[in-house]
Amino acid sequence: MVNVTQFDTYSDLPPLPDYQIVLQPSLLPPIPDKLLTLILPIAAYWGLSMLFHWFDTKDYFPQYRLHTPVEVSSRNKVSRWEVVRDVVIQQLVQTAVGWLLGMTEPDDVMGKEAYDMAVWARRIRIAQRAVPGVLALVGLDAIGIAKSLSTSHPMLAGAVVGGRYRTLPTTRTSSNSFADPSPEFTSWEKTLAHFIYWYMVPALQYGIAILVVDTWQYFLHRAMHMNKWMYTTFHYRHHRLYVPYAYGALYNHPFEGFLLDTLGAGVAFKVAGMNTRQGTWFFTGCTLKTVDDHCGYALPWDPLQRLTSNNAGYHDVHHQSWGIKTNFSQPFFTFWDRLLGTAWTGGDVSARYEKAKVAAQKKMDQGSEKTTITHSNAVDSATQDPRPYQDDQRNAIGLSSIRLEDQQPLPPAGKAELQAAGSRQQVLDDKKDGGAQVLVQEAAEEKEARSLLKRNGRRRTA
Repeated sequence: MVNVTQFDTYSDLPPLPDYQIVLQPSLLPPIPDKLLTLILPIAAYWGLSMLFHWFDTKDYFPQYRLHTPVEVSSRNKVSRWEVVRDVVIQQLVQTAVGWLLGMTEPDDVMGKEAYDMAVWARRIRIAQRAVPGVLALVGLDAIGIAKSLSTSHPMLAGAVVGGRYRTLPTTRTSSNSFADPSPEFTSWEKTLAHFIYWYMVPALQYGIAILVVDTWQYFLHRAMHMNKWMYTTFHYRHHRLYVPYAYGALYNHPFEGFLLDTLGAGVAFKVAGMNTRQGTWFFTGCTLKTVDDHCGYALPWDPLQRLTSNNAGYHDVHHQSWGIKTNFSQPFFTFWDRLLGTAWTGGDVSARYEKAKVAAQKKMDQGSEKTTITHSNAVDSATQDPRPYQDDQRNAIGLSSIRLEDQQPLPPAGKAELQAAGSRQQVLDDKKDGGAQVLVQEAAEEKEARSLLKRNGRRRTA
């Protein structure tokens, strides 16, 4: 416990309160918050993963599935046991790094909140001193305006003349409580300071952390696809899951898992200046979002999928042979893909998405033009700048030996055609778990999906 008495030289400003610092109680006693930061993301990972696995095994919501159970078992190049093993390895590394990160962080404390809000109230008061000068720049007399407002709106009059509230007493009723009704700060200054401290600052911290982790993951993820050595050495491992499922979200090469996920989230936490409890929610949120992005369901009522366009449908494109070099953004937003031209431009090209698309339209009561699974529009393929894929079709040398019927689905002409060529060439370059058989198998599944759509269409019209 630390007692602090404040002395300052701002004699014309309301004084700052004294404060007493104590350790913040644990969120879930007797588990220390730093330990909870390590436990909760892992618990969230397996909890949400098992929910989706339950959906899979019980065949719940088949109308929203992006792929059939047969595709999951036939197209993936890794067993479920290997996936679980490697995810556990990554989570052990994650826990070790998290423990080291926690050692660099002070314990969370409380008791200084009133002081910090008073500091914000002072900043608000100081900012008001610029008001007369700003009004003078546009030819307005601050003193004259204040006089006309002094009777009807005395608080506004005080703000206009630079935070000079003549009607307020200048003696404190308490020396160490910002929250009590002392007159040194106006009620609106206290309310605004409270809002800034408890809402605006944390929102800014989370926003910065999301920006940092999205940026970190986009550029490293993109590099692992654009650089052949990095893909075939590290990232190919994650793409052994051509049909992703929830608990395969963190199935990675251990080095990639550390670099992209663990280190990226830790850097975001540090840059944003979060405390331990904020970090707990941030790490857990990242985990839940990553699992949801790999769940294999386009659920119209899933809040994580409604929050942004970076969801299971968007990321599923990235796991297909024709879209593997697109849609690099993870885990929250897609702005880097949009800004740098790496978002898939071929629309819902695969027949596999049609069933989920129709079901989502019915659920959300939307027209077909408003609902897409991949969050892309095929019209963009013809209108968007082809960069950075302008050379991909010319460099896709291996595709010349693949029959056209084994390059299904066919993307629309334009940029999507280039994206698909580069993506399929990357699959051919993967000698361990890729190759021509992946394209042949996916083309066969696509043919079956289109045949099923035709049969269902005939039944509906009969």
